[in-house]
Amino acid sequence: MARTRRKKTPKRARLLDRAAAGIRRLVRWAALGVAGLAVLLVAWIALYRVVDPPGGLYMWSESRRLGGITQSWVDFDAIAPVMARSAVAAEDVNFCNHWGFDLRAIRAALAEGADRGASTITQQVVKNTFLWQGRSWVRKALEALITPMVEILWPKQRILEVYLNLAEFDEGIFGVEAAAQRYFARNARALTAQEAALLAAVLPAPQSRDAARPDGFLSRRAASIADGAATIARDNRSACFGG
Repeated sequence: MARTRRKKTPKRARLLDRAAAGIRRLVRWAALGVAGLAVLLVAWIALYRVVDPPGGLYMWSESRRLGGITQSWVDFDAIAPVMARSAVAAEDVNFCNHWGFDLRAIRAALAEGADRGASTITQQVVKNTFLWQGRSWVRKALEALITPMVEILWPKQRILEVYLNLAEFDEGIFGVEAAAQRYFARNARALTAQEAALLAAVLPAPQSRDAARPDGFLSRRAASIADGAATIARDNRSACFGG
């Protein structure tokens, strides 16, 4: 004998309707919350196009750990052009040609193994300004989200300016101005090609490399960076940042 479906009682129907309405409200509020966070994030990024970032989580944590850090913000036109070219030669040779991710470098890194990095200058700016250090998937996902937004909202020169002002050059030494004073007793505008190459050479491992007393590896690395910076100038591959 065929079963007959029980009809919903009015009370049960009302309960189901209320539950469905509650779910719809929850989804609506969640969507509004996500949209609100997205708007705030865009506004935050856009603000730093014209307002100099005060630092990031890593800089603040180092300041607490060390009892203070040294950093002096300088505008892009107060940095020697050769320093900008040296940073690009050392860290992101395709800086002017990508939209935040260097797919060629990523493919090379995958082919060579995990020891090779593929982060662009823009990705490093995002990490240093908006996020935290570490290799968690959450941070990587946020970095992947924010990096194209920075590329859209900031000109390349601004990206490089923020990078050079927030990068760590020694323990407690942040920014190219503090680094130039620390290593060479001069300001960032007066850096020579060799000094700029040495500063760029310490960037991947600033706490274990000394630009003032370079070992053989660092000297060779700096010479390679100086050649790369000269090539960038000769080929006009610094047009996107006026270097």
